[in-house]
Amino acid sequence: MTDLAIQQDILDELAFEPSIDAAHIGVSVEDGIATLSGHVSTYAEKLTAEDVAARMKGVRAVAVEIEVRRVGHKQHADDQIASRAIDIIAWNTALPEGSVHVKVESGWVTLSGEVRWRFQRTAAEHAVRKLGGVVGVINLLTIRPCPTVPDVRRRIEDALKRSAEVDAGGITVKVQDDKVVLEGGVRAWHERGVAERTAWSVPGVAAVENHIRIN
Repeated sequence: MTDLAIQQDILDELAFEPSIDAAHIGVSVEDGIATLSGHVSTYAEKLTAEDVAARMKGVRAVAVEIEVRRVGHKQHADDQIASRAIDIIAWNTALPEGSVHVKVESGWVTLSGEVRWRFQRTAAEHAVRKLGGVVGVINLLTIRPCPTVPDVRRRIEDALKRSAEVDAGGITVKVQDDKVVLEGGVRAWHERGVAERTAWSVPGVAAVENHIRIN
């Protein structure tokens, strides 16, 4: 698949995506590496644009140079963003009370503290990144170590084999204490992400190193 064809696929998909105003997003592709440039009005749009590009056939990697511009009536004071972020995190029953701390500076939200599971770390970030006025999220939440599950490797390998989104035959799983190392090769960038999310979903995993290459 040529770079020009990949570029056109990404542009078409961005235009088709209803949650994005793609009028100010530029796309270039070189050797399968897609670069997104331009600007959007929300951080959520920026993330969606990245997801759109990453799932396109032929994309090996994505570089995101999109700027989030807070303009006109969409501008929000940092203290307002912080207040709403604290509230929305408090409403999330998956997050233990007091486990997540919030700081906002120039629209950038920084999350700190300690949680027990990867899904809690992700849930906190997902909760705040769609708030109006947010330019970006820095997730410094750490995962509290827990005893390593003896069959972590088997669980990950079995989950990968069940997945219709990834070719498990090309992936090697290694476990070192509570850290998982993924190696091997897959056909698309999207599969690489699926493999990493699968590893994170297994109890006992506190860190994942993704060394999977795109064939």
